[in-house]
Order: sequence, then structure tokens, then C-alpha cells
Amino acid sequence: MATDIVAQLADCLAKTGVEEGELSYKGQGRKLDTAQSVEEIVKEIQDFQGLQALRLEGNTVGVEAAQAIAKALETKNEFKCCYWSDMFTGRLRSEIPPALNSLGDALLTAGARLTVLDLSDNAFGPDGVKAIEKLLKSSACHTLQELRLNNCGMGIGGGKILAASLIECHKKSSAEGAPLSLKLFIAGRNRLENDGATALAQAFQLMGSLEEVHMPQNGINHAGVTALATAMQHNADLRVLNLNDNTFTKKGAIAMAQALKHLRNIQVINFGDCLVRSEGAMAIAETVSDGLPILKELNLSFGEITEEAAVALARAVKGKAQLEKLDLNGMHTHICTEREREDNLSSEYTLKGEPEDDDEEEEDDEEEDEDEEEVDEEEVSTPPSTPRPPDVSSFLSFPSPDKLLKLGAKRALLIEQHVDVADAMKTAEAFLKISSVYKEENEDVKNAVLDSIDAILKKAFAAPSFQGYSFVSSLLVLLGLIKSEDKVKPVLVVPGHLQALEHIVRQDYFPKESVAVLEAFMSRTRWIF
Repeated sequence: MATDIVAQLADCLAKTGVEEGELSYKGQGRKLDTAQSVEEIVKEIQDFQGLQALRLEGNTVGVEAAQAIAKALETKNEFKCCYWSDMFTGRLRSEIPPALNSLGDALLTAGARLTVLDLSDNAFGPDGVKAIEKLLKSSACHTLQELRLNNCGMGIGGGKILAASLIECHKKSSAEGAPLSLKLFIAGRNRLENDGATALAQAFQLMGSLEEVHMPQNGINHAGVTALATAMQHNADLRVLNLNDNTFTKKGAIAMAQALKHLRNIQVINFGDCLVRSEGAMAIAETVSDGLPILKELNLSFGEITEEAAVALARAVKGKAQLEKLDLNGMHTHICTEREREDNLSSEYTLKGEPEDDDEEEEDDEEEDEDEEEVDEEEVSTPPSTPRPPDVSSFLSFPSPDKLLKLGAKRALLIEQHVDVADAMKTAEAFLKISSVYKEENEDVKNAVLDSIDAILKKAFAAPSFQGYSFVSSLLVLLGLIKSEDKVKPVLVVPGHLQALEHIVRQDYFPKESVAVLEAFMSRTRWIF
């Protein structure tokens, strides 16, 4: 029975558009090479009245197939959302630009007004950005609200093309009386570096409408960080700022601390792995103490900060009523005493350290900070690497198979300790993040995923206060199958989610009544699409 339910759920997720006006082929793993291979898709597009969104992620689309799909889109003038991430797996890099050109031209012909453009996980490089340049500058993108270009390998050149396109789009849309008001920008793992980040900062400052910015792992140093800090000041509605794993140093951290003073709506700050150093951390602590009234998360892990700076941060967040998480893992100092923890931190905050190698380390850090201006840019961008303890927070923020395996043999225990299983929604979110990296063909990753989800769900369902119904409801909301009054944004569903779901319903710890809830939901005649 459980397997049948999961099969039904998988079928619905794979074949049915969850949102009104959406046609979805996501996660089906189709290899679409020729016009003949997409005949079914083309017909469904043509027959779909009022098509607003097309999901092609998780398939691989060749040039001829893309041209056929594009032809079908030319009449869809209500079209708004392109969910086209992970769409060119196994394709030659030279195949991607002509495919994107065809699809972009079709949207222009249709007179589409886009709100979402998602091309993440397509390693198209600068040439791919050039292929969407015309689209980005056109009226089709004057209404764009979400631009997702994570892990596309844009490089500095691609970053500059993208920035120029956004600036041109803003200029043209402003002339028509409705300026481009981008709200979400995602471009992690793109090797943007300082020049790319600085170019994009100009576009961000001009728009002034951003609510979420995610640019982790881009090789950005203090010059690029400072440019971004200046731009962020002009985006007063910014709620989430994620620059994880770039290299701030104290210059960039201090500049960002000054920018944060202008951002009273900020809720999530992720500067983990950013080498903010103690002086930068102290500046951020001062900003947090004086403002940021609705701050929920602050991550300054692995930033080479001293105990003094860590305690200052703990004190700064102590009165923040909405704070859920303070992450100071990997401090460059000794472990705080129990008294310090008791005086300055609640049990919800994470404050871990590493033993000092040498009594003069703090003095050396201060001298290093003083000499920072004279340090060569290349040296700053590649600080000496040191062994790091397992970091569950980093994995859950940006899940990957490699990060999960690096948590080591005790990964299941570490994750179990990290996840707040008393909260059904947080437990469901953790389940989906862990299962997203599931790989059937990789036995090590597969076992690591299943062991980890078993650990958190066993603990959750064993707790007398845990509500299995709430967990299942949260899962269905996050999978996009039912709507939430809280307007929770569904995740991008991948095959790993379905594999993990099939696994857990077979386990003894998963209550029969929760399976029954799934069965009852699947048997309902009225779906919220």
C-alpha cells in the first residue's frame, strides 16, 4: 500500500502542473534530441490554453528539440515562468547557446512578460549569458521578479554581460513607466570574482528592489564585497543576504556592517566561510546590537574570529526576539567556558571553537589585520586552508553529496543533533534537503542519505509531542502539492525526494496513520493546482 501511494505521488509530481497554468516535465530524465522526440510535449504546449509556466528541469534538451519547443511557445502570450534549470546535461557546450537563442526568440515573438527565469545548473559559461542577453534586455523581462542562475559557470565575462543586460532592461522599462523590480537574484558558484561582482553591484544599486540575494562561492574579495555592500544599502526591502564562502577580510566585513545599518528588514545574513576576522565581526556585532530588529539567522562560521568577538556577537543578538540561529562554528580561539555560554548564549545558538596552537595567535592576527592593506590581492583570495570539523549547517544550507560524505561516519548523529525535530516544518525541510542529494547509482551517497533521514525521523516520531500529521502536511506543502496560508515556497522536486519518500513509508518508525494521511490525500478528487 505504501509503495502504491508513493508511486501515485511520484506520478502526480512528475506529470502534473501544481500551479495554475503550469505544464511540468520536471525530473523525468528525458533525452530530447530531435523534433520527433518532443512531439508529445509540443502538442501539449499547443493545446494548453493560458499556459503561464513550463518546467523542463531535469531533462536534457538538444538544439533541434529546443527549436521545436520554441515554435510551440510562440503563440503563448500569457507565458510568465521559465523553469529551465539542469536542462542540458550531457550536451556539448556549443549546443547550449543556439538552444537558448531559439527559446528566447520564441518568448519575444509571443509577447511574453516573464516573472521567473531559472537557468540554474546549466554550465553554459559566458557564451550562455550572451545567448540570453537579447531576452534580458527585451520587454519580456521588464516584469522579471526572480532570476536564478546558480552554478552556470558565468565567470567574470558572463557577470559583466549579465549586469549590462539588467541595466539596459531597467533603463528601457523605466522609460515605459514601470522600472524593472527584480526581487530574487541567485548566482552562486559562478566564478564572478571582483570584477563580475562589482558590475552586478551597479545593476543592484540601480534597481533598488531586491529582497533576496544569493551569491555564495564566487571568489569575491574585499573590493567586490565593498561594491556589493554599497549596492545593498539602496535595497531597503532586502530580507536575505547570502555571500557564503567568499573572502571579505576585515575591509569587506566593515563595509558590509555599515551597509547592514540601512537594512532594517534583513532576516537572514549568511557570511559563513567569509574570513570576516575579529574586527569585521565586532563591526557586525555593533550593527546587530543597534538595529536589525527582525533578524532570524546570522552565520559567521569559520571567519577566523576570536573569543572576544564571538561573545560580542552573542551579546548583540541576545535581545533579538525573532532570532532562530547564530552560527559561530570554527572560531579561531579556544572553546568558551560553560559560564560564558550561560551568560551570553541561549541553548539554541551554536558557538564552537578550536584550540589555540599558540599563545601569541591573537597578537599575530592583530598584526595581520594591520598589514592587510599591503597584502597582495592574490594572497588574500587564497588564505591557508586548515582542517575543519564537520559542518552540518553548511551542508543543510547548500546540500551536496560531497558535503554529506565529508561529515564522516557520525553524520547521522550530527544531523540528528542539529535538526530541531520538535518542529514539523523544520523536520520536513531537513528531510527534503538531505534527500535532494540522493544518488541511486552511488552506494555511499545513497546509504548516507538514508541513514541520515532515518536518524532524524526516528527521533522525531519517537517524541510524544511530535505530530506526524503536521510533518506529512508540511511535506505536501513543500512539495507543492497543497497550498499553505503562510505562502510557503515549494522546493524544486528532484528524484531523490521521491526515492527517500518511498523508503521512509516502509520503515517501522513511520506511523501507519501517517501513511493513511498520504493515502487519504492521494484519493481526494479536488486538487489544488
